[in-house]
Amino acid sequence: MSTQIREFIVNRQDFSKAQWVDRAAELEDGQVVAEIEKFALTANNITYAVAGDMLNYWAFFPAQEGWGKIPVWGFARIVASKCPQVAVGERIFGYLPMANYLVMQPERISAGSFLDLYKQRRDLHPVYNNYMRITGPRAHEDLEPILRPLFTTSFLIDDWLADNSFFGAKQVISISASSKTGLGLGFGLNRRRPSGPAAIGLTSKGNKAFVESSGYFDKTVTYEDVSILDASIPTAVVDFAGNGDVLSAVHHHFRDNLVESTTVGLSHKDAPRAPANLPGAKPHLFFAPDQMKKRNEEWGHEAYDRKVGESWDAFATSAGKWMKLERGHGEAAIARVYSDMLAGRINPAEGHLLSFG
Repeated sequence: MSTQIREFIVNRQDFSKAQWVDRAAELEDGQVVAEIEKFALTANNITYAVAGDMLNYWAFFPAQEGWGKIPVWGFARIVASKCPQVAVGERIFGYLPMANYLVMQPERISAGSFLDLYKQRRDLHPVYNNYMRITGPRAHEDLEPILRPLFTTSFLIDDWLADNSFFGAKQVISISASSKTGLGLGFGLNRRRPSGPAAIGLTSKGNKAFVESSGYFDKTVTYEDVSILDASIPTAVVDFAGNGDVLSAVHHHFRDNLVESTTVGLSHKDAPRAPANLPGAKPHLFFAPDQMKKRNEEWGHEAYDRKVGESWDAFATSAGKWMKLERGHGEAAIARVYSDMLAGRINPAEGHLLSFG
């Protein structure tokens, strides 16, 4: 059985070059075809491309030489099945390519999920290969592709910081606080008040009012005003921007009082990277799956899912008050939103939900 697949691919050396391509894929025993219903496109997906080689994101959905498929999160429906345990008509949520169809190989199947171990994805990290089987209505379904994967990262950063007693910090600075992951961390830190550290949002002049309106941060400061922060306070910084100039300014302002420096995202994809030998804590990359694995082992899988789910529900309820949902349909809409996201022209209060139909 052959499936005709339409896919959006980008040039791995120049992300502004993108095209639609067609290919045929055969459905083999044990496999299913999922039709992609809707997916989100956020700045996080641009980070997947920027870190594609470093963190192996290009490997999940390979393309022809020199090109790549940027992964997204969304919902799909099974439209063909040669896997007895997964029926036609089922819906799933998880990690997808920007394509109309995906051929999958479900294994380790449970009532609530399965792993897709299709060929090249077999040896990749299971946090991205795990698909939720949807059995009923979802309270925040349209927000899930936009915010939930990012919020899971926010939850894990917040949990990791707390797990390490915030490294002695009395305040945590989020660089690019208007990013979805930055907002999620602000929300998590805010819920720890008054016993937890203060949450400081660092953002652009244009996004300052929006970040303040979220109510998640104790103080919001623009990138140009880092120097107004009290440098005598032990401080941790979580960098969602990847802007070396901003991170350097934070390090030089707090110096030895910067007790932790964690890099998570690259929302400022064209900005210079931070120089080596910055004063204060040495910057390092946070890899969410490591903390997820630790907590699954310590708490158990069900307890971990419950804690994340409860926190997600609270965040989604809050985010529904400031998120403006924008829906796009068809190839032209997908390409346009991608171009705007790449150029940084997206309002942080907007969430983009896309579909092929």
